[in-house]
Amino acid sequence: MPSIDQTLAEYSELFMLLAAFTYTVAFLAFCWDLARSSRSLASLEERLAAQQQQQPAREMVAAGASAGGGTDALPAERGDRNVAAHTADDAMQYSGTRRNAARVGVALTVLAAAIHAAGVITRGMAAHRVPWGNMYEFCTTGALVVSVVFLIALVKKDLRFLGTFVIGLVLIMMMAATIGFPTPVAHLVPALQSYWLIIHVSVAVLASALFTLTFAMSVLQLLQSRREAKIRAGGGNTMGFLRLVPSALSLENLSYRINAVGFVLWTFTVIAGAIWAEQAWGRYWGWDTKEVWSFVIWVVYAGYLHARATRGWTGTRAAWLSIVGYLCVVFNFTIVNIFFSGLHSYAGV
Repeated sequence: MPSIDQTLAEYSELFMLLAAFTYTVAFLAFCWDLARSSRSLASLEERLAAQQQQQPAREMVAAGASAGGGTDALPAERGDRNVAAHTADDAMQYSGTRRNAARVGVALTVLAAAIHAAGVITRGMAAHRVPWGNMYEFCTTGALVVSVVFLIALVKKDLRFLGTFVIGLVLIMMMAATIGFPTPVAHLVPALQSYWLIIHVSVAVLASALFTLTFAMSVLQLLQSRREAKIRAGGGNTMGFLRLVPSALSLENLSYRINAVGFVLWTFTVIAGAIWAEQAWGRYWGWDTKEVWSFVIWVVYAGYLHARATRGWTGTRAAWLSIVGYLCVVFNFTIVNIFFSGLHSYAGV
């Protein structure tokens, strides 16, 4: 068995440190974008409100009557227009508005992801294997996949409003790896020396990355839904940064589609794990703690997809189900690995 390359291991740690620093600056840039853009939109809304107050009231009544809604429909229509005026474009397409702070945040995220990838690759080269054999490596590789998936999504949709939350989660994962699961580069235990490690864990990492995105979107959906309800009721426009976030319904629809893809990948993860278990231990399923919680995750997301598609579980109930599913993912890859002994106890901590 080849010896551990300590020089590459040190380079890997250096790359991880540089990536974490760059992610931090990108996180601050996204935060500044939310703060600055929300203030700009607030100023624009104040000017529009002042212009509307100058229009004769009879023009508003006549417009409502000509639309066939009568004066009784005006309050509801005003409420819907008020929400739309305080919400970003639901299509999530790029507009001509230049958001320099957001552009800087995206550019820094690209740079951080490149440095991060160098750290993951050099870690694997140092150990002469794939770099996801323990909790430290799973967290660092998972954080990289989350940032890459986010950048790929930005090609099609303007999801820069997620930057603060996604990059914040990436930083939490990297801090958890460095502080909570520091593990020197070493060879794999015999049970993990299989090509199924590449298949099973890589798909699990990708599914977890998609669930991370939908978790952030579900949290924003809950906040946006509460804000929209206040605006319709004539309340104040709280949480101004949500002006850059699409409506709760749009967040829910996109989250549902991404969760559907993640669920398919997680289904493959469970199946691949069962096949690997048969080769390693001579049985497909043994109700090991890790296996049980992997199945629990599958059940929660299956329930989420089924409830939303056939039972009308939309809105906040769907968002909470998505959040519960992600919390199960976090529990499975942290608490189960650390505190529960079993055949899957390879956390490296």
